[in-house]
Amino acid sequence: LKQLESGLLLVTGPYKVNGVPLKRVNQSYVIATSTKVNISGVDVSKVNDDYFKREKAPKAKKTEDNFFAQSTEQKKELSEDKKKTQKAVDAALLKTLKTDKLLAKYLGARFSLTKGMRAHELQF
Repeated sequence: LKQLESGLLLVTGPYKVNGVPLKRVNQSYVIATSTKVNISGVDVSKVNDDYFKREKAPKAKKTEDNFFAQSTEQKKELSEDKKKTQKAVDAALLKTLKTDKLLAKYLGARFSLTKGMRAHELQF
């Protein structure tokens, strides 16, 4: 979607199509294709590197009870702000994908390289 200040790329699935949420990816892990997706209606202006910072949890005193109770930790929930941003970006992208059904299938398809395949020789 855009390049962040840190040099990483902001990408998304959209989540409803292939399960990829908003996340940062190093440029070396991205394979460029000739396929174009119109992202003019997508507003990602408030997504920056600070958006992905983790919230610091308060440190508890180290005791024997806490040591053995670590396996009962709860899974961290996403904040409502991040959920709203994901839904807004996905809605704008899905509106674009509704016009081209083949593009939606292309984005939802599984892709992997196998032995002997060279990414720079592939044509999409």
